[in-house]
Amino acid sequence: MNPCEVIRGNSPIILGLPHTGTHVPEHIFVNLTPLGKTLGDTDWHIHKLYDGLLEGATSVRATFHRYVIDANRNSTNESLYPGQNTTGLVPTTNFDGDKLWASEPTTADISERLTAFHQPYHLALREEITRIKDMHGVAILFDCHSIRSNIPYLFEGTLPDFNVGTDGGKTCAKEVEQIVESTCGAADGYSSVLNGRFKGGWTTRNYGQPRQNIHAIQLEIAQTTHLSVETPPFDYDQKRAARLQIHLKTILEKLAVLAPSLGAIS
Repeated sequence: MNPCEVIRGNSPIILGLPHTGTHVPEHIFVNLTPLGKTLGDTDWHIHKLYDGLLEGATSVRATFHRYVIDANRNSTNESLYPGQNTTGLVPTTNFDGDKLWASEPTTADISERLTAFHQPYHLALREEITRIKDMHGVAILFDCHSIRSNIPYLFEGTLPDFNVGTDGGKTCAKEVEQIVESTCGAADGYSSVLNGRFKGGWTTRNYGQPRQNIHAIQLEIAQTTHLSVETPPFDYDQKRAARLQIHLKTILEKLAVLAPSLGAIS
């Protein structure tokens, strides 16, 4: 299986989808614990949620599961949140701190997975960012994520519905941040936060170079907004999703309108 799927468009908006994949090669799958084999930390149905929301949007989607290797982590495995519980390049535990592997992947295993999965995904993402910036003079990478709303191992209490991450405003122009933050904040019936527990993963922090007219922003969505239940079988709730998609579509359309003015600044 190809490690990533790319849908090319002509909009200045690129959707990054690093955590929706569920493919685990058999020789890796057999070494997962029974709990690991449930693939519980998937960003369930996120590619379906965003599909068709913005005409002409490019998408780059990892097809492999984050337990194989996490496409949203640095290849050197530096922690995104020093001093806090998190998961690494090849996670050894799930989001609840439970063991994932019968025997943990070796350094050689991780090196092989970097070559086979992590590198091809980021090569494709870089190519699309370059293509879109060459086309428009600007590229906006919108990194799409979801997570369970209650995970005591990672955070206290219940997570807001919308979690906007820009690494404290470093990864995009203020105008990009304001559009996403204000639209989420105005969404009736939803809660939101800017740079709360999730400030943007490695993808956002690595590619976001606003002075080079490459803007990156992450949106982490609580799974209660679009799933029937946040436990197996993680079913998609069409009614909840349709209500949520109204706001996601608004965000993407506003960013697409904004983009030309950002490109003209260079």
